[in-house]
Formats: sequence, C-alpha cells, structure tokens
Amino acid sequence: MISVWRNKDDMRSERAAEWIVRLESGSLGDAEATTFDAWLSATPDNVAAFDAALSISQTFAANAEQVAAGVSQRQRRVIRPAMDRRYFVGGAGIAAAAIVAIAVAPQIFSTPITTTYVTAKGEKRSFILADGSRVDLNAGTRLTVTLARNVRSLNLDEGQAVFDVAHDSDRPFTVAVGDRVVRVVGTQFDVRRRDGKLSVTVARGAVEVRPQDGGIGEAFRLRPGQRLDHTEGASQARVIAAEPAEVLAWRTGRLVYREQSLADVVADLNQQWATSIRIDDPTLAATPVSGVLILDNQDAVIRRLALLVPIRAVRSDAGLVLQRDSASDR
Repeated sequence: MISVWRNKDDMRSERAAEWIVRLESGSLGDAEATTFDAWLSATPDNVAAFDAALSISQTFAANAEQVAAGVSQRQRRVIRPAMDRRYFVGGAGIAAAAIVAIAVAPQIFSTPITTTYVTAKGEKRSFILADGSRVDLNAGTRLTVTLARNVRSLNLDEGQAVFDVAHDSDRPFTVAVGDRVVRVVGTQFDVRRRDGKLSVTVARGAVEVRPQDGGIGEAFRLRPGQRLDHTEGASQARVIAAEPAEVLAWRTGRLVYREQSLADVVADLNQQWATSIRIDDPTLAATPVSGVLILDNQDAVIRRLALLVPIRAVRSDAGLVLQRDSASDR
C-alpha cells in the first residue's frame, strides 16, 4: 500500500484522491456516483489506491496535530503551513501523503483505535472506516469498532448493520454479535441482533459464523443468498435461503418480510418511533407476516400492517397495543 504513494506521478493515486475529496464534500451527483462505482470496480488496483487514499485521509482527520508535527519536522519546504484535509488528499497533496504514510502513519496504526457509533430511534447512519469498509447502521444500533495494523474487530451490541468490507487478507474483519462471531476478509453482509435473536445474511462474498471462544455450537460458512438464524444461548442455528436485496431494503426505508413473526415486525418498528408498540397476545405475536412496509409515519405503517395480518391498534398511556381484529379475521 505504501508503494502506491511513493510515485507522485501515479495517476491512479491522483484519481483516488480526487474521488475521496468529492465523496467527503458531499457534492457527488447520481451520474458521478455511477462513474465512481465503475472506476472502483474496473480493477483491483483502483480499489487498492482508493483504500490507501481513504486510510490516509481519515488518519489525517483523526490525528491532524500529530501528522502536522511529523510533516513539519521532515519536509518544511514542501508542505505549506496552512494545509487542510482537502489539500492533504487532493492532487497537490499526494507528495505530502507519501511523507506522512512513510513517517507518521505506522506510528498511528501501531496502537488500536476504538470508536463507538450509536443511532437513536428513527435514525440511520452511513460511514466509511479507515480501511475502506462501508457501514450502514439501522435505527437503535450500537456498534464498537477497533482498527489497528493487524486488527479489524467490531462488536454489534444491539441493532442492525450492513457491512461492505474492503478486502484485506492480512487483516480479517470480525463482528462479535451476542455469543457468535462473524469473520470475513471481503464481502457484503447484514447482521441483526434484537432481543437475543441473531441473523446474518450474505449479499456478496462469504462469511464464517462461529461461537465466541468457549461457546457451544458449530461453525457455519455462508454464501450469497444464505441467512443464518440463531437464538443466543442455544447450541443450534439454522441456515436458510434469503433474498439479500430484501434483507438490505431497510437502508432505503422499506422493510420486507417473508413468513416472519408479528413480534419480529414490531421489534423493528419500535426502533423507528418514540411511541412504543406492544402485543399482549402471545398467539398473535407468533402470527407470520409476509409483505412490504414503507417507513413514512407510524399511523400509516400500522394501517398497512393491518392489511397483512388481522390486527387493530388501541392507544394507551404506554403507547400502542396491537390486538386481534376479529372482524377482519378470515
């Protein structure tokens, strides 16, 4: 990766830096986003250049003072004093990036850096890690990320996230979730943890799901189109077919269900709005639901849900209670 930055005439590195600047400025339109995707997928060398640019950019942002001090000591005449992050990763800053990558970055990455990301009810969040991996967080999620020279270790305490992992065979990417660990080197997958129930769905590549150290149960290797369901504390898990596009649809404000319990649907909806929903009838809670829910406002979603399963919502001081609607029961 360092060699990418030693040649300041390397046009691929220049192009990668330009894309970083455009992405971080938020000025990338739909047409340019399509062009960027095509450039990134054209060759593994483009991916490597982009990963290198992104790592240096985010390292600079997180350690600006240390980087500036290191650069100042080594190349006072090359780097202008009033440099900022855009200059640093832009075309004119490639030479500066080389100095920092060689002289400063190894010191920074030798110590693990841990960051915790949290989303509130109704909030979604997307970000790119320093290794180039993209993470999309659903509402009501808490994720802890530790990155270092030989470590990409994450812990999903609660919630749901999609991981689009940058390939790095020297640094496996692991996600601890409940009593299981998901291990990959480069793939896209969804992980969900709600109320002690875990699911892992693979969209691209392959992942391994195994018990945490000392845990019980067997390890599974999942391929695209497969989902693992597991209840924490149980020794067994099951692997079923799944449509990744449906599982990942929450990122665009849609929830897609195929024979999933009403209780699971309510658990998802309770992460979207402050007014809580509960089901007092265990039999009703176990009722299977199949269909698509658009997440716009709570009342409208409940009305659409009533078209999929015979329910009615009763308001109380504690929120909404879903009851069986005998008039609609067929």
